[in-house]
Amino acid sequence: MRQIDALKSPRFTQVSTFGRLPLCQKLNDGEAVFIGIPFNDATSYRPGARFGPAGIRQGSRLLRPYNQFMDVYPFDSLNVCDMGDINIIPGYIEDTMKVIEEELLKIDAIPFIAGGDHSITLPILRAMYKKHGKINLIHLDSHYDFWDSYWGKKYTHGTWLRRALEEGILNEVVQMGIRGSVYSKDDVEDSKKLGVKSFTIRDLKYRLKEVLKELPSGKTYVSVDIDVVDPAFAPGTGTPEVGGLTSFEVIEIIRSFNFNIIGFDVVEISPPYDVSELTSMLGANIIFEGLSVLAKRR
Repeated sequence: MRQIDALKSPRFTQVSTFGRLPLCQKLNDGEAVFIGIPFNDATSYRPGARFGPAGIRQGSRLLRPYNQFMDVYPFDSLNVCDMGDINIIPGYIEDTMKVIEEELLKIDAIPFIAGGDHSITLPILRAMYKKHGKINLIHLDSHYDFWDSYWGKKYTHGTWLRRALEEGILNEVVQMGIRGSVYSKDDVEDSKKLGVKSFTIRDLKYRLKEVLKELPSGKTYVSVDIDVVDPAFAPGTGTPEVGGLTSFEVIEIIRSFNFNIIGFDVVEISPPYDVSELTSMLGANIIFEGLSVLAKRR
């Protein structure tokens, strides 16, 4: 067990890793691993998510080893380490996707990933499919992210889910927190056509228990776009939408998960638009809660 008393801590501490965890010495040091993917070239509005991994590491400095609400020491029980950032290729979306997929295929540990814009989830899912076969997806977001294209381009942070569905790599897909204006009524109807269970922010606010019963079991990847949270609690993001979850609500939703997590990401944190590290700290805590859920089920 790691020491809690600061006077008993090492004289020199590595502070640039997630939760001050050790750097991974090998590809598969632990059961779970923290990875950064600093890419934001697929954004459609405000940039800055390339600084998300650094911001989340900075915001994680106050994390302590024990989660009293889950009664678990996630860092210790999972032997978590920080692997650093994947070297992306700025300006080249599809080339970067190939790099992400190739690097994740080398890792046996369960990845907990800090983005980056939401386009990075597509190559992650491709890697998960090659490892596990078809998987379920829990998608927390204020946007559908299954538009066919932006400016005639197929690969953006708003099209990744449609590409994943077209490639046939997903089983059940559940979206939570959808809100805000859309381009057309067709966007809403596409949810049913694509076989996606989409729950709006009203669903989460007024009938959360029913929604949670709809979550799939089995091997599941979790993707959290930080804009599912109201910008009052998470202002540092590229495409903010008012009327979202509170920071407490999103953490409670994560704690309620009761399925086999095979991967987890938090994306779209843009530190240049943040206030007092609120968004970065929330992102770090969401990952901590995800690790806690995984550790609790072990």
